[in-house]
Amino acid sequence: MTAGQPRPDSQRRPQPQPRYPTGLGTSDAATISLLGQNLAEDLMGQVGFGELAFWLTARRRPTAGEVRLFETVLVALADHGFTPTAIAARMTLFSAPESVQGALAAGLLGGGSRFLGVTEDTGRFLAEVLAEASAADSAGSAGKPLPATDAGWDALAREALTERKAAKQLVPGLGHPVHKEGDPRTPVIVRIAREEGVYGPHLALFEAVGRVAPDVLGRALPLNGAGVCGAALADLGLPVELLRGFALLARTAGLLGHLAEELRRPIAPDIYRSVDRNAHYDPDEAP
Repeated sequence: MTAGQPRPDSQRRPQPQPRYPTGLGTSDAATISLLGQNLAEDLMGQVGFGELAFWLTARRRPTAGEVRLFETVLVALADHGFTPTAIAARMTLFSAPESVQGALAAGLLGGGSRFLGVTEDTGRFLAEVLAEASAADSAGSAGKPLPATDAGWDALAREALTERKAAKQLVPGLGHPVHKEGDPRTPVIVRIAREEGVYGPHLALFEAVGRVAPDVLGRALPLNGAGVCGAALADLGLPVELLRGFALLARTAGLLGHLAEELRRPIAPDIYRSVDRNAHYDPDEAP
């Protein structure tokens, strides 16, 4: 073979295939790996979406009981009536029918503390109370063990609610605009957590909050479903900072349902006309 003449195919060195690694997996020309598994062979058709979402977040494979509770939470938070987030999604689809992603974004970005933030707010509140209760003191002594009886949990909840009342702060996870006597989702999540052996301190404290709230706050308020979902997710060991993200993940399914309903039976034009007719615009005041 003379200089400059290309090598025969049999003598060419194989070129390295490009690989695209991330913190979750790696892709190359022939395979996709995720969480150390072959996506096509080990995950697709073998792992449900809820289990995968948990696994991606916690970086550990959940037990069957954890998957059941986690997916129960996702179902509980998927949709709960014609909320402003659903209206925003349907109105956005009306204004930009070619942009489903915009309609979904409008519904998700509208998920503030009232309609989607309660899950995170409750989980954070419970986690902070538990951390303070078990923290070491200034002398370095070990913190107190968490309660082992309902009476002990009630005492801890009473102290936490008394502090929030004195600070004029709302207690997240209490009250519901529709379910005045009790949210039907709450007992189901508590029951499943107990059945699967994943009932932990966040749920124990949350139930205690419900028991002592009438005495401390002076009125009976139900433990709502969004709050119990926050307690359950925290007991599963998921980061408190991501609890609203799980609520958004669940609500995406509901928003897709609302968008499908909007395509079948449009109501956004009537909502728009109603708002337009009832809006009053005052002229600028004279300087």
